[in-house]
Amino acid sequence: MPPFTVLHVCMGNICRSPMAERLLARAVRDRAGDADGDTLIRSVSAGTGGWHEGEEMNPPAARLVRARRGTDEDFLARKLRGDFIDDADLILTATADQYDYVVALRPEAADRTFVLGEFGRLLGAVNAAGLPPAEAKPEAVHARGVAIVEQAATLRGPDAPQAADDLDDPWGRGDQTFQRVADEIEDTTMPLAALLLP
Repeated sequence: MPPFTVLHVCMGNICRSPMAERLLARAVRDRAGDADGDTLIRSVSAGTGGWHEGEEMNPPAARLVRARRGTDEDFLARKLRGDFIDDADLILTATADQYDYVVALRPEAADRTFVLGEFGRLLGAVNAAGLPPAEAKPEAVHARGVAIVEQAATLRGPDAPQAADDLDDPWGRGDQTFQRVADEIEDTTMPLAALLLP
């Protein structure tokens, strides 16, 4: 069984989604130990636009990821494709527009696709006692991750996501905006890592 796979989606795949990809991977490594983190989950990203395909992470985003003990090594932007969605157990988009894009491409992925801020809100209501046992093994993390996503989909109301769930696009803006966006990303990625590996 492949590791629990989280696909992060933004527009260009050089700022928000790569930051989320690498900050979630770092949060899991922090909980599991550096040697094991990368085998327990697969955190990847792509962009709906595709015009930055093959580019490295935007320099302010890369600096910020490194400052938070993540890595920007070997990152190259990718255009979102249907098979990326098919391979993901959880899809987290930067905005509601990107949620709509993913679901238009793969309607069957709606129950495992969330705006990042929306998913962060829903995580607080997940019943941890109702999840499979937590173990630092790929199959256990996968089972627990799938159960978290199922609970979040059940908890989602008819009007979700909300406007406040969107992540601002920090491209071309100052370091303060990048810092704020990274804080908002970690408001979801750190609790997710904590639920996957308590």
